[in-house]
Amino acid sequence: MRTNGPDKIVAVGLLTRRDLDVLGTGFQRLFPVDEAHPFTDLLQALDAVEERRTPAERP
Repeated sequence: MRTNGPDKIVAVGLLTRRDLDVLGTGFQRLFPVDEAHPFTDLLQALDAVEERRTPAERP
């Protein structure tokens, strides 16, 4: 994986199949995972952040 140069990584996302369908054929660099188990702690932490946001801070 290249970490410097013109193609620096600017985002990492966990997407559903529906998300990919919405993004369309222009989105081609993805790395599928069979299970989300390795991301359980991360997903719980992100949910906790969302719960702490006030209604004014939410999109």
